[in-house]
Amino acid sequence: MKIQANGIEIHYDIAGDGPWLTLSHSLACDSSMWDPQMAALTPHFRVLRFDSRGHGQSGAPPEAVYGWDCLGGDVLALLDGLNIARTHFAGLSMGGMIAQHLALRAPQRIGRLVLADTSSRYPAAAIPIWDERIRLVREKGMGVVVDSTLERWFTAPFRAAQPETIKRIACLIRNTPPAGYIGCGRTIPTLDITQRLGDLTHPTLVIVGAEDAGTPPAMAREIAEAIPGARLEIIPDAAHLSNIEQPEIFNRLLLEFLSAA
Repeated sequence: MKIQANGIEIHYDIAGDGPWLTLSHSLACDSSMWDPQMAALTPHFRVLRFDSRGHGQSGAPPEAVYGWDCLGGDVLALLDGLNIARTHFAGLSMGGMIAQHLALRAPQRIGRLVLADTSSRYPAAAIPIWDERIRLVREKGMGVVVDSTLERWFTAPFRAAQPETIKRIACLIRNTPPAGYIGCGRTIPTLDITQRLGDLTHPTLVIVGAEDAGTPPAMAREIAEAIPGARLEIIPDAAHLSNIEQPEIFNRLLLEFLSAA
């Protein structure tokens, strides 16, 4: 399904029954990234998944039309369009960054908060890394970053043991519109909200893969220490997309935390 919201067309789907739970995916993926969670979540929650701007079947405006205000505004406009007054919210990687901004911007709209494999700030040294990725995509297309992204996102044993899953995620990366990758890729290294997280009062679960090199456990720990009462869980034998690499553990943590509401 699609809805016109915040100046773009946003693709979304809804499944299940119960309290609202919204899921926000990583850079260079789409809402299907959450497929391993759906069977566990839909008996207990009415789950809203959506494609962020520049991703999946949502609109991909020019590179300049991104930023945290836009990405957070998209979510609020989507919730308004669907008459969702309040929702639990889980975001992974870029989705977790959107979740933090959303909780700070409109705290009354969020119930419980799950921040997975994400960060609340990047050092200045990260900017040249993102600039290089953007240069490569602009010059050669998304295919040039597929292999390096998969190496960051999954452990070597998982890549060897699950070729079909790796192939599916490779397709998501390759099919991401370059404008969306570049627009969000320019936004991500500007993240710097750690000092504001103390204002959050939402019950918060922070999850990270023990072998996540992109947003390592130290970043997750910083978030958990900044948000009053937040709980940190480190998933063994998982890298960046811990929800895919260790779905049983991820789903158990998610359900235990969200069901406590």
